[in-house]
Amino acid sequence: MRGLTAKQVMTSEVLAAEADWSIERLCEFLIVKSISGAPVQSKEGNLIGVVSLTDIVHHETQHEKDSQWPHDYYLHALERQCTREEATSFRIEAEPLKTVRAIMTPMIFQVTEDTPVQQVADMMIKNRIHRVFVTRGEKVVGIISTPDMLKVIRDM
Repeated sequence: MRGLTAKQVMTSEVLAAEADWSIERLCEFLIVKSISGAPVQSKEGNLIGVVSLTDIVHHETQHEKDSQWPHDYYLHALERQCTREEATSFRIEAEPLKTVRAIMTPMIFQVTEDTPVQQVADMMIKNRIHRVFVTRGEKVVGIISTPDMLKVIRDM
């Protein structure tokens, strides 16, 4: 493992999502490509974030929580002033987030092609992330994911 660089372990075919895609389109993309996350690009092709299955789950669970108002605590107080049916009619549903841009993580972890694999592993462990982007200048030339790192360990 000593001496290996990001370029030697990266996957050069980087599959990217677009910021204006719907969540549904993103889900289909991840399933069809059999991946758990992807970089997010602007229309101009610039790297602006990363999105993963975890982001989708957070979005879905947050949407459920947001749409459950009034909470039972407030219902109890409202029932003193109106009927339960009237109190539940106050339910306000949050507008669901509709695009990749709305759920993506804007923080991007990137390394250069000559970054040692140990440094990539440290970055992934410390930041609890599953993918790091390999860049040359401003351009993404590869991705190192958890399976790529497992292959390095397997081949030792």
